[in-house]
Amino acid sequence: MTATVWNRIEIEDKYEESLTAFRLWMTNAGYTVYTQRNYIGDVHQFLRTLNGKPVTDIKNLQVLSYLAQVKSTGVSDSTRNRKHCALISFYRSLNELEITDVNPALQVKKSKTESQRAPVYLEPPQIRELIQGVDGKYRNRNIAILMLMAYGGLRVGEVHRLNLSDFHRERRTIEVLGKGRKWRTVPLPEPVVQQLELSLLERLQPWRAGEDALFISQKGRRLSIRNIQSIASLLFEQMSWNDEQNKYAGKGRSYSCHKLRHSFATMLVRSGTDIRTVQEMLGHASIQTTTVYTHVNDKQKEEAMSRLAAWM
Repeated sequence: MTATVWNRIEIEDKYEESLTAFRLWMTNAGYTVYTQRNYIGDVHQFLRTLNGKPVTDIKNLQVLSYLAQVKSTGVSDSTRNRKHCALISFYRSLNELEITDVNPALQVKKSKTESQRAPVYLEPPQIRELIQGVDGKYRNRNIAILMLMAYGGLRVGEVHRLNLSDFHRERRTIEVLGKGRKWRTVPLPEPVVQQLELSLLERLQPWRAGEDALFISQKGRRLSIRNIQSIASLLFEQMSWNDEQNKYAGKGRSYSCHKLRHSFATMLVRSGTDIRTVQEMLGHASIQTTTVYTHVNDKQKEEAMSRLAAWM
């Protein structure tokens, strides 16, 4: 018997309660709009394979079969694992809202990825050049945003969520709401504090009374994640680093906001900061996630070999 091909409207209608519950759960849990959109798309793809079967009747084997099908299309292990995480979260929301008491995605293993591959990062001179290249009407605001990511290790979504009340000038700290609705306190270098103060002096007037957002767009609203990404992307495109500089991050690798966070972590490790402190600064739930920043670059390898040669 040929399986029915379900379209998006039919999926939304058939699984309305579960999808509505999942959306509400993600919003309440603080998932970014970007993550919510991706996860809903992933869950939609999964639900199409059920051919109308209730989500409460799904077993581990069906989840594994779906993920195997996804992998067979040629997607990366990271993409496959993201879809897996979406299903785990989907069923977790149904568990918490008492729609079902099973989570068939939990017992399915993730695909192994190149976990030891060093992250793309910028060297300190590149970060300074990037910041110096900022100009325009909102220069001080945009510099403050870049500095929070490069010298504070904040994620794009964390910058987006910042409120005026999160910044404590007297203590030189900022309170950050990270993944999993977990708060962390990030101490800021004095230059970052000074830049934030300049930004606040020029902060645009929000159109909505009581808006507490630290960064306001030209439309008078909280600066969106997409706008923050665009600010950084335009600057990266303007950069014309030569081959000597490009070797730091690897030729052909693209830069993004998250690379500034990678740069922050790399600088901490190089300065001798212990890995546990780096974990706290980045807001990682697991220290295994943080260990990727213990990489060394080619220059450090060459210096190590030079020292070894002295003994030969």
